[in-house]
Amino acid sequence: MINAALRLFGAALVTGIVLVAGAGPAAAHNALTASNPAKGAEIATGPEKVVLTFDQEVQAGFNTVQVIGPDGSSHWEGSPVTIENTSVVTPLNPLGPAGKYTIKYRILSADGHPVGDSFSFTLTQAGTGQPVTPAAQDGEAKPEESGKSGETPVWPWIVGAVVLLAGGVVLAMRLGRTVDE
Repeated sequence: MINAALRLFGAALVTGIVLVAGAGPAAAHNALTASNPAKGAEIATGPEKVVLTFDQEVQAGFNTVQVIGPDGSSHWEGSPVTIENTSVVTPLNPLGPAGKYTIKYRILSADGHPVGDSFSFTLTQAGTGQPVTPAAQDGEAKPEESGKSGETPVWPWIVGAVVLLAGGVVLAMRLGRTVDE
């Protein structure tokens, strides 16, 4: 009986070590490499579109871009969001008041994980545009309604650990029966 308990403990210990040693870094998510307008740019007139360029291709679906005005609540983005190779492109309505505009984005990374962030640029001369009513683009969820960017859920790890542990226990019990018989 003690021998079987030691085998079970050994199997659980080996399983735990394999789980910890096998937990390497996650696959690389897309990273923003360039934008137009650029992060921190000061521009006199608003561009016709926002272009976000990433280091990998972007998957279609669930890609959103929002352009928030200096008041922190007005929206200036158009639709639809399109993908051109590694770039996400969103039409931009004519901008209004001078000040800091924030671009918020959420894209579906090449590895299937959502990636999102925000940055600002400054409009130095007021335009004549009017804000638009914010809406999910192409029926997609707004960035603030989704989970955190690049975060992998923990439940697959828990399920994997339980399956490996159960497999180790079954293996230890079978090996214990073979030796004891």
